[in-house]
Amino acid sequence: MFVFTAFAPLLLHFGLGIDGASSIVYANVIGFIGALIIVLLLMREFLAKEKREFPISVGTIIGWTFLGLIMAYASQIIAATIETDLLGIKVGSENTEMIVDFARQSPLFILVPAIVGPILEELVFRKILFGTFYKRWNFLVAVILSSLIFAVLHMDLVHTLIYFAMGVVFAFLYVKTKRIIVPILVHMLMNTIVVVTQLSIDPELLKELQEQASFIFFGG
Repeated sequence: MFVFTAFAPLLLHFGLGIDGASSIVYANVIGFIGALIIVLLLMREFLAKEKREFPISVGTIIGWTFLGLIMAYASQIIAATIETDLLGIKVGSENTEMIVDFARQSPLFILVPAIVGPILEELVFRKILFGTFYKRWNFLVAVILSSLIFAVLHMDLVHTLIYFAMGVVFAFLYVKTKRIIVPILVHMLMNTIVVVTQLSIDPELLKELQEQASFIFFGG
């Protein structure tokens, strides 16, 4: 997801617009799927080893996924509130809106933020990056470094705190369960909910609801 986020603004900058960028969107979908296949093939032995060494029941996976979803939303709300109330940053992300616009133009693109992107990001940022850091340093150092890189590479620097908070939650879930499938599922659910919500609700109404939620949780 972070790769498309980095290049999507360029499509509009050079005058391609949503319509003109449709073919590039499809190319990105194919590229993401191809990248995922390659990563899964390269990591198949590591993933199989993880499954053997850390068996976990379906019920436990579901339980941690549900808990993780709550944690992820809570951290996102807290981070967003800090951004708006303390830092004066406006609610909403231009990158998210742009991605949703591409999804409206090319529904197939929904596969990227909802399924392919979360799998790739968790394998790269949690399994590989955080996992490597965690072998060398303690959890605090590993989670700060990996989450910061995760946030910066999303190329939405205004909302770095939100992405950082998400990275912390995903890393925590990975450490607690020792299975990458859990943060993957939480990440997939979050992205899917965001995309479906953005596509289904009027943008102005959605912004108003977000502001009201912030007021309800933290008293304005």
